[in-house]
Amino acid sequence: MTDVSDDDNEISFHVKFLGRVEVVQPTGLQILTEAAQSLKTPDKYSSEKAAKNSRVHLFLTLSGIDILENKTKFLLYSCPLSTISFCAVLPSSTKVFGFVARHPAADMHHCYLFQSSKFSHVLVSVIGDAFRVSRQEETVRGGRDLIVEALRHKNKMLQKENEELKRKLKRQDK
Repeated sequence: MTDVSDDDNEISFHVKFLGRVEVVQPTGLQILTEAAQSLKTPDKYSSEKAAKNSRVHLFLTLSGIDILENKTKFLLYSCPLSTISFCAVLPSSTKVFGFVARHPAADMHHCYLFQSSKFSHVLVSVIGDAFRVSRQEETVRGGRDLIVEALRHKNKMLQKENEELKRKLKRQDK
């Protein structure tokens, strides 16, 4: 199921959440494969109840990816796009996709894995596009910030010059 909100900068999908695994490296298909293998424990996802409880609402904006529990909309994880270093479909299973994100408060990376029978390739493409747009906007904002900072500095210099000229005028008037 796909929902596109009124604001074209938001999109959401309902997918099966396979899990989150801490990984050593921030990128690579091998990381996705190893994460998927580490999640294939018979007791974890074998029961029908576990499969039903693992449905999530994947909410994507230009600021990040939020993973919400499907029924309660409780926020499980939030990953700013700037922390995502890799996103791909698992080569051995085209229904499985995932992304690697740096933990915002710790020096570690997590691989988030999902399963979707129809949208795996679409979601990887959309996440990649959102990441590129976010980077472009960040670069533009950063450029604007530099310009604003340069103008503030120039303004301070002109104010100092103005004060100095006022003092010189006062000295000449005496």
